[in-house]
Amino acid sequence: MSDWSARLQELAVAADVTGAVLGIWYDGDTTIAPYGVLNRTTQTAVTADSLFQLGSISKSWTASMIVQLAAEGRLGLDDPIVKLLPEAPVDPRVTIRQLLTHTSGIDGDLFTDTGRGDDCLQRYVALLADVDQLFEPGTAYSYCNAGFVLLGRLIEVLDGHTWDESLRARLIEPLGLQHTVTLPEEAILLNAAVGHTAADGSRVKTWQLPRSIGPAGTITASAADLLEYAKLHLTDEHYAAMQEPQVPYAAGIGGFVDLGLTWRIYDWSGRRLFGHDGSTISQLAFLRIDPEARLIMCLLTNSGNGTRLFEPLASEVFTEYAGVAHPAAPQPADAPVDDRHTGRYERASVRMDVNLRDDRLIMVESATGDRLAFAEEPVHEYELLPTEPLDGNHFVTRYSPDDPWVPVTFTPTYVFTSGRVTPRR
Repeated sequence: MSDWSARLQELAVAADVTGAVLGIWYDGDTTIAPYGVLNRTTQTAVTADSLFQLGSISKSWTASMIVQLAAEGRLGLDDPIVKLLPEAPVDPRVTIRQLLTHTSGIDGDLFTDTGRGDDCLQRYVALLADVDQLFEPGTAYSYCNAGFVLLGRLIEVLDGHTWDESLRARLIEPLGLQHTVTLPEEAILLNAAVGHTAADGSRVKTWQLPRSIGPAGTITASAADLLEYAKLHLTDEHYAAMQEPQVPYAAGIGGFVDLGLTWRIYDWSGRRLFGHDGSTISQLAFLRIDPEARLIMCLLTNSGNGTRLFEPLASEVFTEYAGVAHPAAPQPADAPVDDRHTGRYERASVRMDVNLRDDRLIMVESATGDRLAFAEEPVHEYELLPTEPLDGNHFVTRYSPDDPWVPVTFTPTYVFTSGRVTPRR
């Protein structure tokens, strides 16, 4: 059996990752391997029980609570959200299922800080009156953080508690988790990681996303606690429906082929996995679950370079225990580009300007609005390179030469990248 501590260290050094914890649960046996430091300024070492931000893996916890409420008969997944949450200023056709599957059409990257008070979700929901509807509900997929804040607010109304309190009562305490928190005043009592930028490894200036984003991405946990939570979805049939395909995912990056009720469903060489990734302020987290092999792997990092570490490490872990590797990223092809997609694309918090320069297609991505409050690199330039199929609409790009390629797809009316529809303006 591999020495995962040694292998984590080797691969983390190569990927220039500041700190990480690898967690593996395989058929009843648990391995936790820490590496590096939590904070380059303090040089505090990462330990097995250190806390890292889970980012959007938090969405699966919120979805789990919605599934609990459905089992209690207090909501139906196909109920319109406004039926149970009349305060929600959204298209009255949007259902709870569509929020769970990112098919509501709500322009969802609203990062407004509505304060630290217990009314922060209620105040955030009120702001949705001013966001765009990108497409008709149920007709497309576009990643939507705001949808999970809506779900979090619904949980608050039905339970009569804050989302944080319901999370503790419904999942954290029943699972016996001692190193899972949502608020900075809780995290500071434990060994919590700080993000470090991909560009130069410098420590970030802002530690956490606003509390108003909680149901979409503010859970902070240890690897052991995340594995314990993941086991719930491996062993408890009450949550099995979350793994059933609901929406196909055409981009296919990392083997992601379908979306369940929030869980992403992956095809790794014909083997079915499920899981989710998370990204906050230069902290990246990854979770993959293989029901057939009874294998769970998580990787928590405090570096914007976390993906560089995850993909080779996941390949080694899953090859050893399940005989499959992480799918290869798409690759660029040698083909000319033209100006058919030049112009401006914009959605909440992001503006993309596409230009043709010296026969190179360049996309300049700029953070806008409330995202500027925590954007460590508010403007970044990418080159778009053609990829298969060579129809002039499909491209790949990457943050730096050491990162995996990611797809960018254009239509006449929008660009689809990072799982999001961004309309052409």
